[in-house]
Amino acid sequence: MRYLTARKRAEGKGASGTGTEHHWFMTVSAVGLAFMIPVWVYIFGSALGKGHAEVVATFARPFPAILTGLVLFVGMRHFAKGAQMMIEDYARGSAKKGLIMLAISISYAVIAVGFYALAKIAL
Repeated sequence: MRYLTARKRAEGKGASGTGTEHHWFMTVSAVGLAFMIPVWVYIFGSALGKGHAEVVATFARPFPAILTGLVLFVGMRHFAKGAQMMIEDYARGSAKKGLIMLAISISYAVIAVGFYALAKIAL
């Protein structure tokens, strides 16, 4: 016999059981991106239009390289969670599972390619 009330079992969970965690993840990553993106856009914008050697020199420094890696990772994880939430709302059955796997795979592929490019520049 269970001694938990219906409210206690449902507390902290949305209809899917993970809504609160997704919401908090999206909120925290959005705040992090709100601070990182303007700085990254300034760095990227200052390198835009320069020659290859100057761009490589800019992103070979530790701060721009680390910031670019963070923007890639946090941005793509934010994309994957947001896409997952959207897919859960509008798709059903095996299409839902396939689309979620596709969105997560795309985000990890972009992260891997971005990290590879950063490693080639920085090392």
